[in-house]
Amino acid sequence: MIRMEIALFFILCLVAIVYFTGQRKNNPLHQTFSVLLIVMLIHITADGITIYTVNHLETVNALFNEIIHRIFIGTMIMAVYLFYKYIALLVQKETNQKKNIIPAQVILVAGLFCSCVLPMYYVQTPQGNYSYGLYVACVYICVILYLILCTSLLMKNREQLPRKERDVIGFALCIEFVGCVVQGFFPLSLISGMGLTLMTLSFFLTLENPALLQAELVEQKLSMLYLKSQINPHFLYNTLDTIRIQAQLNQDKQVADLLMRLVEFFRNSVKVNRQMVALDDELDLLEAYMELMCYRYPQIEVEYDIDPELGDALVPNFILQPIVENSLLHGLKNMGYKGKVSIRAFQLDDTYMEIVVQDTGSGFTEEKKKQVDDMLNNYDKLSFKLEGNSIGLLNVQKRIKLLCGKECGLSYVHKQQGVSAHLVLNIQKETL
Repeated sequence: MIRMEIALFFILCLVAIVYFTGQRKNNPLHQTFSVLLIVMLIHITADGITIYTVNHLETVNALFNEIIHRIFIGTMIMAVYLFYKYIALLVQKETNQKKNIIPAQVILVAGLFCSCVLPMYYVQTPQGNYSYGLYVACVYICVILYLILCTSLLMKNREQLPRKERDVIGFALCIEFVGCVVQGFFPLSLISGMGLTLMTLSFFLTLENPALLQAELVEQKLSMLYLKSQINPHFLYNTLDTIRIQAQLNQDKQVADLLMRLVEFFRNSVKVNRQMVALDDELDLLEAYMELMCYRYPQIEVEYDIDPELGDALVPNFILQPIVENSLLHGLKNMGYKGKVSIRAFQLDDTYMEIVVQDTGSGFTEEKKKQVDDMLNNYDKLSFKLEGNSIGLLNVQKRIKLLCGKECGLSYVHKQQGVSAHLVLNIQKETL
């Protein structure tokens, strides 16, 4: 059995190294998990030593054996208490309601006191030895009380907890409950350390994973940048709307109409705060943009052929305007902004839809076509490009792959006259 404890020790060491070297927030939740990792390392170390000492009572110093056993029992009680505290802090964060952990602290103090002063006895059998007595009963009582407290927290707040957190807590409690039952009926199984280690791993992999925490930090930074980026557009379209009203009062209808479309474009571009939007909303933004471009370049024609059944289909936000802008700047520009842009959306089957943006521009050179194909095919190896006149084709490809699946994506086909961009997306509808 000691080999299992050695394996568990190295697993926890690896978890501790990854966790303590990763970037994480310094808040009570993560502080509690940090202490839990340290306590678990001490607990598993003491567990491995006691497995040896309890089976060599004749040769091991009695005082040393007793001290190691009491450390083993004490750290077990501390570990289960820290699990409860972590769950209480997690629930507190999600519900914004402070949780009373005084009963859990009372149990901790009582359990540690009992584990230090109660007498210790050993049962010797041909299969192996194990400890028993009041101090062992004290451990089981403490663990059962903590399981009851954790279950009560989970049940009372299950509606307010995200599903992932609810499932992880429930899974961890089931592991510890099974471990207690098996250990209680089969004392020689010695799986208490395995149960606590599995609980630690489940919390680490799903709630304390440094990669997930890093992604959360990045998302918060991007949100701040997003909020800052909204100030100028909001100010701009409000100012433009004021100018439009004045133009309308001066009976300058053409200027008023132009400003109206520009205001609509800015309003649509900054109001969307979801990753997925209805195709109709995406087309409204595109139409406002194209009307402005057609005012600027009157010889550009636009044609829409949209399957009405797809109007409420969800598509990644802001993917069509960058592609159409690319057609204008790299296709029709070389033709003196003369030509046609057509946008079609149709259903491929019950699962997928396709949006085609085709222009009658100058098309790609072979070198440019290869460069674009390489970029779109190797999207996962390239970083986001935030420079340029638009979000960019690479960003569009990355978001389609992320939000619609790797089987979907953007590709370009070189036509005899111009090029066509093909966006294959899965058909998603908003659920009420």
